[in-house]
Amino acid sequence: MKTRRNLSASIPNETRKAVYARDGYRCALCDDTHGLQIHHIVHRSCGGNDTPCNLITLCWRCHAEAHGTWVAERHAVRPPHTAEERYAAYRMLQDEYEQLCVEYVSDYYAERGEEWWPYK
Repeated sequence: MKTRRNLSASIPNETRKAVYARDGYRCALCDDTHGLQIHHIVHRSCGGNDTPCNLITLCWRCHAEAHGTWVAERHAVRPPHTAEERYAAYRMLQDEYEQLCVEYVSDYYAERGEEWWPYK
């Protein structure tokens, strides 16, 4: 029997549901319950996989910012004007969200006495 997959990220639906349930059907970072998406902590292009320990539930805003997209409604200032400044700002967003995602998932597994290892 084939496993049904969601076309957006090829994550099996059973895994997707398990991650949503683990994270309480809300964004793991801001607690929003609308526009939920699954984010790979270690990107697949960098060797990350589709196991729950490498996945986190994010709202569309946190997910966009985790990928370096400036969500204007979250910031009091506009993105920088020069390409270099924009790149630095977007990279800072990505780094910040990566750290937040790693802390959330590693803390979740640490509370259960397990070591977080996204490359399983």
